[in-house]
Amino acid sequence: MVERDFALHQKVREVGNLVTRLSEQVGAVSGQVSSVENRQQQTSSELQQLRADFLEFAQHSVRLANVQRAETRIGVIQDEIDHAFGHYKSVRRTAVGMLQAFDVGIVSEESIRLVSDQLMLQTPRYWLAPALVALASWSSDDRHLCERAVEEAFRRSPERTSLFFALVLRRQNRRQAAVRWLRHYLIAQDPARLGREFAVILESIAQGAFGPEGRAMLDATLREWRETLSADPDTRARQVQRWREEIESLSAPSAKGRYPRLSAVSPQWPALDGALSGAGAHQRLIDKYQAVMAGESEAPGRLEDAVDDILDRLVGEYDNEELPLRRELAFNKKVVDRDGDVQTARHETDADASSYEETLDYLTVQSAAALNPAAIGTSAATQRMAVAACDEWFFQAHTGFTRDVRAAVPDDVRAVFGPAHTVGAQVFQLPPWEGSFTRPLQENEASLAGHWDRHMAPFVDGLAYPLVNKLVAPVIVVLGILFLIGQISLGFAFAAAAIVGAVWGLVVFQGYKAGQKLQADARGLLEQAKLESLHQLRGAAAELTDWYETFRAADVVEARCREFITSLATAHHGPSPFEGRTVLQEDHR
Repeated sequence: MVERDFALHQKVREVGNLVTRLSEQVGAVSGQVSSVENRQQQTSSELQQLRADFLEFAQHSVRLANVQRAETRIGVIQDEIDHAFGHYKSVRRTAVGMLQAFDVGIVSEESIRLVSDQLMLQTPRYWLAPALVALASWSSDDRHLCERAVEEAFRRSPERTSLFFALVLRRQNRRQAAVRWLRHYLIAQDPARLGREFAVILESIAQGAFGPEGRAMLDATLREWRETLSADPDTRARQVQRWREEIESLSAPSAKGRYPRLSAVSPQWPALDGALSGAGAHQRLIDKYQAVMAGESEAPGRLEDAVDDILDRLVGEYDNEELPLRRELAFNKKVVDRDGDVQTARHETDADASSYEETLDYLTVQSAAALNPAAIGTSAATQRMAVAACDEWFFQAHTGFTRDVRAAVPDDVRAVFGPAHTVGAQVFQLPPWEGSFTRPLQENEASLAGHWDRHMAPFVDGLAYPLVNKLVAPVIVVLGILFLIGQISLGFAFAAAAIVGAVWGLVVFQGYKAGQKLQADARGLLEQAKLESLHQLRGAAAELTDWYETFRAADVVEARCREFITSLATAHHGPSPFEGRTVLQEDHR
C-alpha cells in the first residue's frame, strides 16, 4: 500500500512539473512571437528604405545618362551648325561693320567689293550676301550691279531684303526712300503668316526708326491687320489664352506648409490651396508689369546707332533652315541645365516655341513681344509698347482668371478623420468621421469625441482576457485527475488536482492581470489619440479662419490690378525717342 501511494505521489509530482514546464514554454513562445514580430517590422522598414534608396539611385542614374547624351548631342549639333551655316556668321558680322565704315570713310570701294564677292561665294543661298554686294555697288555708283544684287537678295528673301534696305536708307536719313521700301514690305505681307523678321518692325516702332511718316503708315497697317485677325473668335481666344497662361504662371506657391492641419484633414484643401495661390497672382502681376512699364531704356545718342542696333537684330536672326537644329540645340542645353530632367527641359523649350517658328500671325508676334521678348529678340522698349497694345487680351484673361479663382473656393469645407490620421487611430483602424466647418466647432468636437467613444469601447473590450474560455481546460483536467486517480486513491487524487489547479490557476490569473493592464494601457493610448484628434480639429478650424482672412486680403488686390491693366490702353501713345526729337527740332525751326 505504501509503495502504491509513493508511486501515485511521484506521478502527481511529474504532472505538476509538466504543468510548470508547460507554463514556462508558453511564456517562452510568447516572447519568441513578440521578437519575431519586432524583427518582421524592422525587416519591413529596412526593405522599404532599401526600395526608396534603389529608386533614388535608379532615377539619378537615368538623369545622369540623360545629361551625358545631351552633352554629346550638343557637340554634334554645334558641329553640324558650324559646318552648314558657319559662313553665315561672317556675313552677319560684316553687315553693320560695312555701314559703320561708310560713316567714317575708312574702307575703299575695292576692299568692300572684294569682301562682298567673297561672301557671295561662301554663302550661295543666304540673302544677306547679295544685299551687301548691292551696298558696295551703290557706294561705287555701279547702278547695273546694284540692281542685279538687289534682285538676287530679294529673290532669296523678299521680307528681310525689304526691311534691310528700308533701315539702311533710314540710317542714311533718306526717309522718303526708306518709307517706300517699308511700304513695299508691308504690302507683300500676310498678317496671318508673318516671317520671323517682323519683330524688327515692332522694334523700329518703339525706337522711332522710320520717323513720323513711317510710324503713321505702320500704325494704319497694323490697326487694319489687328481688326482683320481679331474678327476670328478662335484667333482672339488664342491670345487671351496666352495671357491667361502668363497670369497663371504668377500664382503664389502652395501654402501647405502654412496650414499643416487643414491640409491634412480637409478633402477640399487642393481647391483651397489653388484658390489662395491664384489670389496671390494679383500682387505678383502688379509687381512684375509695373516694373516693366516703369522701366526706362536710354535711347542712343544718334539715330544711326539706334538703326544699327535694329540691323543687328535683323541680320543676326537665324535663317529658317537653321531653326530645327537651333531648337534641338536649345533643348539639349536645357537638359544639361536641369540636371537631366527631360520633361522640364521639354516644357521650357515648348514655352519658347515662338523662337523657332518660321511664321507667326501678327497678334502672336505682339503677344510674344509682350510676354517673352527674348524669344523674338526685341528690347524692353518694344515690350512696353506690346504690353500696352495687348491690354484688351490682358484684361479679358485677368477677368476670367479672377472669376475662376473665386468660383474655386468651396462653399462647404469639410474635415475627414480616417484610420490613419493619428497613431492611435491606426491601431484599431478607426472608421472615418466626417464633419463640416460650417457647423459650430463645439458640435464638431462633440461629434468627433462621441465617434471615438463608440468605437473605442468595443475595441478595448475585445482586448479583455477570455477568463471563462481559459478556465474550461484546467477544470476539465482537474476533474479528469479526480476521476482517474480517485479510483486508486482519493487522497492523492485531491492532492494532484489541487497542485495542477493551483499552477494552472496561477497561469490563468497572470494572463487575466496582463489582460487588464493591456486594456488600461490601450484605453489610455486611445484617450490620448482622441485628444490629438480634437486638437487637430481645433487647429484645422483656426487655420481655416486664417485662410479666409489671407484669401480676402489677396483677393482685394484684384481691383488695383484691374485698374492697372485698364490704364495700359493709354500707355503707348507717346512718341518714340527719335520721333520726339524730330518734333522738337521742327518746333525749334
